[in-house]
Amino acid sequence: MSFPSQMQAIRFIPQPGTDMASKDEPADIHVVDHEVPKPSSGEILIKVKAAGINNADLLQRAGGYNVPKGGTDIPGLEIAGTVAALGQGVTSWSVGDRVCALLTGGGYAEYVAVDTRQVIPVPEQLDLHEAAGIVETAATVWFNVFMTAAFQPGDRVLIHGGSGGIGTMAIQMVKAMGGHPIATAGSDAKVEYAQFLGAQGINYRTQDFVTRVEEITDGHGVDIILDIIAGQYSEDNMRALAHGGRWVVIGTQGGIKGPINFLRMAAKQAVLTGNLLRPRSAAEKGEILGGLVEHIWPLFTGGAIDPLIAQTFPFHQTAAAYERFAESDRVGKIILTM
Repeated sequence: MSFPSQMQAIRFIPQPGTDMASKDEPADIHVVDHEVPKPSSGEILIKVKAAGINNADLLQRAGGYNVPKGGTDIPGLEIAGTVAALGQGVTSWSVGDRVCALLTGGGYAEYVAVDTRQVIPVPEQLDLHEAAGIVETAATVWFNVFMTAAFQPGDRVLIHGGSGGIGTMAIQMVKAMGGHPIATAGSDAKVEYAQFLGAQGINYRTQDFVTRVEEITDGHGVDIILDIIAGQYSEDNMRALAHGGRWVVIGTQGGIKGPINFLRMAAKQAVLTGNLLRPRSAAEKGEILGGLVEHIWPLFTGGAIDPLIAQTFPFHQTAAAYERFAESDRVGKIILTM
């Protein structure tokens, strides 16, 4: 397969007169010409068909998420496409194979070079647009709920942000693997959607989620919390945990600081931990993706889990895609198409 020496890619460039981007003045989004990367030993070059949008991309645009050392400043953490070229020593893939990949960056481009350990096949029956929206979310849920929090069938799992990309994926994965998902969301419509997916839904704006957790679990509490909020809800999370519960923080939309009663934490023998997926090594990402292919990919093929793509946008409409991503009524994933 032949490919050009130049490609188009997205770059975040601070607005004129500003030294760096911020939440109040996020960087401008530019489509730029960029050299097509060459795959190094152990890498493949992928012709990108579609890329998923994630909150980390928006944080990077606002200057709140530093690119890991050695990474590209081209955003984009998950893609799907076809193999365009092989680096030295690669025998596990062939040119033309349908693949999806978990990236450190570089997905908002026509081509991306990536370590083969971060590449997995597209699940059967999914097209490339659907596959682009499942890698990062499914990997996040698998790593945090199933690996870190040691999920077991029958566990009660509280999922904050139950209508977003990670939330909707977590509900489906927990349900399919024999758990009992409980999801918080900020509107009755989002709660209904979470319940449609198989969760017990809680509108955190109109209900006290700790009280509702106690009611739903008959006073047991939740065994696992997948938390994108943290901050002001920290003590409520600790109260909602069961004895021996595991609370995994993966986002801080509620703030980076919050109150915690450590005596309650000790009495419950609770485990509190936090994770970021993006900075992890290719070897670690490979281990996570291996678990997905073995345990979760067959559930896509069998129809037990749906990609739940909310909307797709052409590559040059990235700014409009970001606006849609940030809208309060969005459920599911937003995808850029090349």
